[in-house]
Amino acid sequence: MSFAPFELIDGNKKSGLLLTADHASRALPEAYGSLGLEAEQFDRHIAYDIGVAELTRKLAAKLDAPAVLGGFSRLLIDPNRGEDDPTLIMQLSDGAVIPGNYPMDAQERETRLNAFYRPYHDQVSALVHDVRGASGRAPFIVSIHSYTPVWRGKARPWHCGLLWDKDDRALRPLLEMLRAEHLLITGDNEPYDGALRNDAMFKHATSKGYPHILIEVRQDLIADNVGTDQWAARLAPMLAALNQLPEMQEVQFFGSRTDPV
Repeated sequence: MSFAPFELIDGNKKSGLLLTADHASRALPEAYGSLGLEAEQFDRHIAYDIGVAELTRKLAAKLDAPAVLGGFSRLLIDPNRGEDDPTLIMQLSDGAVIPGNYPMDAQERETRLNAFYRPYHDQVSALVHDVRGASGRAPFIVSIHSYTPVWRGKARPWHCGLLWDKDDRALRPLLEMLRAEHLLITGDNEPYDGALRNDAMFKHATSKGYPHILIEVRQDLIADNVGTDQWAARLAPMLAALNQLPEMQEVQFFGSRTDPV
């Protein structure tokens, strides 16, 4: 059986909304074994974004939105990095040495780009193109991620975070909606900064002038079905409302904090 570098979920392309989940999977092709790691390492965040596959599928169902989910572990190659990023193929991740990634010669790097990374991004690009054609508007791209509740011994207080670069069309109203839930702590470019040159959002949205947002949810909150049900029920109506805003349907170039687009 061939290894699929992505999972494609069908949906109503005429709505203009689509979802992506770069780090949805911890799978590896059989030929790579476990990259020399113990099996339990693939239960950790270093291998994938815990809870994201289930949350994205549930959001896609509630919104009747198409989606692309990454089909391979970020330990193999990270689809949310530019091809020129030194962390594209990690040799050390949160204390874990990845033997199968060291040494990494140019031929093997190109093999992984061609077999996994580029097919995933080609599928995202194809879906964005199809959604724009079917809807007759700028597609609204929502990327779903998750993060650890503790990093380097320090607890992260946010329940979720919104990552963005300079285009704040989705950020402003979604942040307001989430912060209206007073018990919910929502980060603005926390726990990470959304400006990353040539990452997935830069590639498919920022550089094209398409409205977008990257949503990070803390992993302990979506580690089971109850959690993913709760977050899908919370986020789906918010994203549906955002998708109806006129400014979310236009191509606008805001540039990037990383450099001019």
